Amino acid sequence: MPLDPQARAMLDAMAAMPSPDFSTLRAADYRAALAAMPGFAPGDAIAAQHDLTLDGAAGPLRARLYRPDDSAALPLVIYFHGGGFVLCGLDSHDNICRSLTRRSGALVLSVDYRLAPEAPFPAAAEDAVAAVRWAAAHAAQLGADPTRIAVAGDSAGGNLAAVACQQLRGSGIALCHQLLLYPYLDCTEAATSSASYRECATGYFLSAAELDWYRGQYLANPADAADVRASPLHQRDLHGLPPATVITAEFDPLRDQGEAYGEALQRAGNSATVRRWPGQFHGFASMQGVIDSASDALDAAAAALRQAFSRSRQEAA
Repeated sequence: MPLDPQARAMLDAMAAMPSPDFSTLRAADYRAALAAMPGFAPGDAIAAQHDLTLDGAAGPLRARLYRPDDSAALPLVIYFHGGGFVLCGLDSHDNICRSLTRRSGALVLSVDYRLAPEAPFPAAAEDAVAAVRWAAAHAAQLGADPTRIAVAGDSAGGNLAAVACQQLRGSGIALCHQLLLYPYLDCTEAATSSASYRECATGYFLSAAELDWYRGQYLANPADAADVRASPLHQRDLHGLPPATVITAEFDPLRDQGEAYGEALQRAGNSATVRRWPGQFHGFASMQGVIDSASDALDAAAAALRQAFSRSRQEAA
């Protein structure tokens, strides 16, 4: 279908702004430029939130815990923000986390993992695994039910959520769901040959040139792209992973790799639901208050989490 009219208006507004020159762009300058841009709607009202620190792979990491209400032993979602492993943080994804908290009825723990190029691969992947380990060990302290823990993330954060599930398989940490919003799952050159990568290379918010820049910032050694901790789509053994919900966007260069991962999970015998959001581009779920489909997608994501938590409770009974 054609672009959603609200998505088209958003892209037109972006096209009127200066475009970064990715051949010379520095990460610090890009972060500063994004920080100066106006934000989107703040997300849903929740009972409380507070910042804390948790143990990352190489030291303490900032995190933010969102609480939907005052109930005890709530399910927990560990959330990893997008930004190409280079940009964004707790504040940029505050609205997604608040909305998922309210709509899923779960605690959401947003993790401020280390960013490239200052901390290149595998820092973010190692932090994601460490954060899940920490959250599972401290579930009672967080007010969470240790039998109902899920991971979630958008874009690069979807990569980290998938990596955490793969790396923690067999660890004794029983994750009950993985929610992947338009995930970035393949850092290899093979990704550039997909239909969506070619068809959506320019003009749809996330460009092929920007993806190349992210990959260059994240991978100090280009050969690391083949490591499944960088490209979880290339994991050959996908059996025994948590049920998954994969939401992709029609006009996203990453669309095909997200859908390929969902299909690969299914072939390996896992439960996986793949839903392509029509008329939308990469990152749309953050654009609450501007694009109505953002709220619709978060409704669907929260419903998937609620169902996963309900199944987990029934299985534990």
